[in-house]
Amino acid sequence: MAFSLGEENDQGMTEMNLIPLIDIMLVLMIIFLVTATVANPSIPLTLPNTNAKVQEAPQDPITVQITANNEFFIDKQVLTLEQLAQRLKTEGQATKRPAINLEADKDAKYDSVAQVMSYASDAGLTDISFVSKN
Repeated sequence: MAFSLGEENDQGMTEMNLIPLIDIMLVLMIIFLVTATVANPSIPLTLPNTNAKVQEAPQDPITVQITANNEFFIDKQVLTLEQLAQRLKTEGQATKRPAINLEADKDAKYDSVAQVMSYASDAGLTDISFVSKN
């Protein structure tokens, strides 16, 4: 006669307990994140000194304004697109080419801005600054 203490379970342990593995991985991840933020790699550079002169800003820039209704202004004078192109061409033929300050309304069409930039480029005026409010 055989005695049995408890249930007969001949299968044994068929599943692996993953909780200790997950705990170890979380601890390793925290250690990695802390050391990655503390150890900020930087490249040591010694920048050269130069004797370059600071260039002065252009004296009399041309202010081109484009309204939300696609109206064009140069120095507060309203112009058509053709007149604007002719004015930029005239300014581009000067011995000292002026800079252009481009003030476009936020609701102005991109096409209008692109056309002004194209006419300025065709006239040889490549120093264009976009003006915005802070």
